[in-house]
Amino acid sequence: MKNEKTSLPWEHPKLKAEDPKSLELIKKIMKSPTYTMAEQDEAFMHSYEARGIRLEIDYLKAELKMNEYGIEHTIVVFGSARIVERETALKRLRTIEEMLQKNSDDRELLWELYVAERMVGKSIYYEDARKFGRLVGKSGETVEDCRVTLMTGGGPGIMEAANRGAYDVGAKSIGLNIKLPHEQYPNPYITPDLCFLFHYFAIRKLHFLNRAKALVVYPGGFGTFDELFETLTLVQTGKTKDIPVILVGKKYWKKAIDFEFLKDEGVIAPEDIDVFHYVDNAEEAWEYILSWHKKQGKPLYES
Repeated sequence: MKNEKTSLPWEHPKLKAEDPKSLELIKKIMKSPTYTMAEQDEAFMHSYEARGIRLEIDYLKAELKMNEYGIEHTIVVFGSARIVERETALKRLRTIEEMLQKNSDDRELLWELYVAERMVGKSIYYEDARKFGRLVGKSGETVEDCRVTLMTGGGPGIMEAANRGAYDVGAKSIGLNIKLPHEQYPNPYITPDLCFLFHYFAIRKLHFLNRAKALVVYPGGFGTFDELFETLTLVQTGKTKDIPVILVGKKYWKKAIDFEFLKDEGVIAPEDIDVFHYVDNAEEAWEYILSWHKKQGKPLYES
């Protein structure tokens, strides 16, 4: 007969017969937050003092998964979350036009009509970003080749379009979402295992540039400008390696940002104008990326 294992002293509480209060005292101890494993202690993990740990795991989770997929480099696409596909933009325009038929003098509706008309025009960028996503998605040896993978901010608009293009051709793509005070959803075309939700903008920004071989920027607003200027500053100051920074939509960008004015005012150097490049469509953007890396003697896809 096999001998039963002798229980160890710490495998049972102090006997009530030895001290009638022992079980009550032990229960109080085990209910204390200090007796909870650190990673399971929500209050501790969200404390000010544990912020360094949260920053580390915010970075590490995505890093390990991208390593698992063999993602060596990324092509990052930024652009407005408000630019939608043409049919959606037209539907919005028609709705406002119908509302104006009943309230033709409504100044707010007239302004919305103006914006809606502009968004129909900018819907060309949605389709172009989708086309760019297809170009990146088809660029490897097979669609399963993740050495160079498309990456976006994971939201709607231009980001959705780029992820959708990769999805169209069966390629994987990455989305880096950020937790915001209001409810939000990732766009549906990101590869599920490569859709990440970050708490810290700083860590998200780090991942945008960590593997980046190019930054492609479509028309956008505050968020787009933020990522664009941060990248330009890092390249200008030599804090990151040189990469091609491409502004798609020459007419939009030249009106939105007068870089020549900044140069003439002396607040940027003449050579700073060379940090970025204007193009008008996805094909031009992709060709420029390939030629830029070829000129550096390091083709995007090296055998």
